[in-house]
Amino acid sequence: MASIAQPVFAQAAADAAQSPHLFTSTQVVGFSVVIGVISAALLSTLWVVRQRGNLESEGREIRSALSDAQQRISQYQALIADKNRRIVIWDGDERPELLGQLPAETGAPQDNEFLAFGLWLKPRSASELDRAIDGLRQSAKSFDIVVETHREEVLEAQGRVSGGRAFVRFVALNNLRAELAELKIERDRLMSSISAFQGLLDSIDLPAWQRDTEGRLTWVNHAYGAAVDASSPDEAIAEGREILTTIARERIRAVATPESPFHDKISTVIHGNRTFLDVVDVRVPSGSAGIAVDVSGIETVRAELERTLKSHAETLDHLATPVAIFDGDQRLQFYNQAFVSLWQLDIAFLESKPDNAELLERLRAAKKLPDQLSWKTWKETALSVYRALDTQSDLWHLPNGQTLRVFATAHPQGGATWVFENLTEQVDLETRYNTLVKVQGETIDHLSEGVAVFGPDGRIRLSNPAFRALWGITEAEAKPGTHIRALGDACAPSYDRPDGWKTFAELITSFDDERRSSQGTLELFSGLVLDYAVIPLPNAQTMLTFVNMTDSVRAERALTEKNDALRKADELKNDFVQHVSYELRSPLTNIIGFTDLLRTPGLGDLNERQAEYIDHISTSSSVLLTLVNDILDLATVDAGIMRLNYSEIDLGDLLDDVSIQIADRLQESGVTLEITAPARLGSIIADPQRLKQILVKLLSNAANFSPEGASIALACQREGTDFVFSVTDQGPGISQEMISTVFDRFATGAKSGKRGGAGLGLSIVDSFVNLHNGQVVIDSQPGKGTTVICRIPSANLPSYAAAE
Repeated sequence: MASIAQPVFAQAAADAAQSPHLFTSTQVVGFSVVIGVISAALLSTLWVVRQRGNLESEGREIRSALSDAQQRISQYQALIADKNRRIVIWDGDERPELLGQLPAETGAPQDNEFLAFGLWLKPRSASELDRAIDGLRQSAKSFDIVVETHREEVLEAQGRVSGGRAFVRFVALNNLRAELAELKIERDRLMSSISAFQGLLDSIDLPAWQRDTEGRLTWVNHAYGAAVDASSPDEAIAEGREILTTIARERIRAVATPESPFHDKISTVIHGNRTFLDVVDVRVPSGSAGIAVDVSGIETVRAELERTLKSHAETLDHLATPVAIFDGDQRLQFYNQAFVSLWQLDIAFLESKPDNAELLERLRAAKKLPDQLSWKTWKETALSVYRALDTQSDLWHLPNGQTLRVFATAHPQGGATWVFENLTEQVDLETRYNTLVKVQGETIDHLSEGVAVFGPDGRIRLSNPAFRALWGITEAEAKPGTHIRALGDACAPSYDRPDGWKTFAELITSFDDERRSSQGTLELFSGLVLDYAVIPLPNAQTMLTFVNMTDSVRAERALTEKNDALRKADELKNDFVQHVSYELRSPLTNIIGFTDLLRTPGLGDLNERQAEYIDHISTSSSVLLTLVNDILDLATVDAGIMRLNYSEIDLGDLLDDVSIQIADRLQESGVTLEITAPARLGSIIADPQRLKQILVKLLSNAANFSPEGASIALACQREGTDFVFSVTDQGPGISQEMISTVFDRFATGAKSGKRGGAGLGLSIVDSFVNLHNGQVVIDSQPGKGTTVICRIPSANLPSYAAAE
């Protein structure tokens, strides 16, 4: 219709164009409307015809699709009806729909409890499945996981979203797929374990690493990276930073095997410091893995422990106390020299590390242990220390008389230490101490001196009866514990002065750093005179002693008075002797002078009797003058004012002068003098007058006691700088009892000598020799004569002022 109408409309339009004035405008509008209506009708008819054809075609397609869908539904129903599958469908918030069944051996519920996964799935699988379903329903996240039931069955769970619905299909796997699923589960478990172990290794401060078969690093932890100064483990791997030296790595590769991992200490440098690592490296098919422990501190501690143990062993070895140490197997591990000396055991036996029981048996066999009624019981008791919690101690009284205190201490790690303390001396000292204390107590109680001992608190500890008797107090008033002030109050009736008990209290209770002692004398009201002494004792104690000196004081006072009287008498005697001696010298000098004058021929001749009288007067006067001079010399020596006039003396000239001076005396006695001396005696520094007096006195004494016709020997010699001479006579000799008195003044031997004397000659010799710092010795036996030996040392000072 459209094809026919189009040419007509076209022709009409053409005609209208050619003939513009043929139709009016109204006609044209009407004509246009009619044409439009007709066109619309034609178009509607054409659309209806075409739409009907489309509907018929879609109907045929829908019927075909329905037939296919019904066929698929039948197939799906047959598939779902299989007992190896179950599908859960969620459509929005509606209750889920369950299709199909799972085998009964899986333990899966057949009702609505199927969705309570925790009842029939393992906790890990149930929680994983719940999380996956939540992600499926909320975020449309598909999943494929494998879960395990409580019956060790494996299921595959697949989650999908389709048409706004969420589907989860549970499939019971066959054998092959079950094995694959189990392998997958095992793989997941292993991967989880590996991840956990790597996380653990990353968190510890011990360097750990993995290497491939070529020895290259494939994984390291953070501690390894820090040890090699890397910013991260990846940097350490990328740069191949090694914590061990090349030699150490080669050694590990050469030694480590799958059956025997490498384990040893290796020295390396970490952060610039020498470090010791305890390395464990394991060989695996894919390479190796290792870990290192820093044992530098342990090595230092170990070395220090070894030094300490060595020092302790050396210290114990030098101890006087025997020590023996046994290990957990009760075998001897250490002993010191004191232990060997105590038991006198063979070193080879001790070095064999004997058992403790064996050691005791050896000592028992040698009869070195105490005798026991039951040896087995005693030994079990001794060895029970290895099971004891506390230190055990016992006293062993050995057959050789020694007493030992034995300490046995168990070690926390096993073993025990035996210490043998020798108490023999201590027991002996304690016994002697107790005896001494008892004896001292008895002694103090029986002393005539009063004794009291006070503690640092001023309280009396002990006192004896003499103390209480001297002070007139009772035993109750001086009982132990009484304070010194109370004791002073009790003693006040006998003596109450500030220098008495108050002074004692200050000395005894003083807090001075240096404890003082004190001595003195007290006179009691009763007339008793006591000597007291305050003596510090150990342990801050103080002893107060009182000695009754009443009789001694009285005797001393009497003796003092007598001594003063004797001193005054002696002074009076000396004054008298000196005065008389000085007074006698002048008349004697005059007598001797006038006698010599009367002998002068110019005054006239004397008859024989007058000459004899003059000789007697001269001789007696000379003897008296000599006696007076000797008395004056001795008085001067006694007064301490005698001074020697030192000068250099030629000893040869001295002997000549002495021989001339003594010639008349020798002739009168009828004896001869023999002088024996070296040709050159030399000189000596001494007082010539006093030295000459010594020689003359000795020669005169020898001539007096020598028989008529005998000879006197004068032997002289030099010994170094000393002048030694001896005078020997042939007289009657001196007994041993008299030798000790020959130097005493006025000790005379007139009964045996030719001429009696005052007995001052040898006293003067002894005094003058001593003034020269010399020595004089007498050697004599009755009937064999006497020898007097003198030694005069040469002085160093040139001269001294001489006293007249």
